[in-house]
Amino acid sequence: MVRTPLTPEERERGERLGRLLREARGGRSMAEIAADAGISAETLRKIETGRAPTPAFFTVAAPAGALGLSMDELVGRCAPTAPSASIAA
Repeated sequence: MVRTPLTPEERERGERLGRLLREARGGRSMAEIAADAGISAETLRKIETGRAPTPAFFTVAAPAGALGLSMDELVGRCAPTAPSASIAA
């Protein structure tokens, strides 16, 4: 099975997700969060570094839950920032 190459937007979204999880982890170790989430430290490392830019929903939900982040917060903070639209008068 050949995977479709990721778009720049998908790669950027993966990087934002990884950055958010790293920031939320703070001083806690990657191994600790991965164990709490029930995923491998390598999987968490790939997500945090953007090497897994499109992880499965439950693969994201597990560390988010371990970090006390809601999925709504993740979606809101990982969504691309839309350019400001001017309102026509």
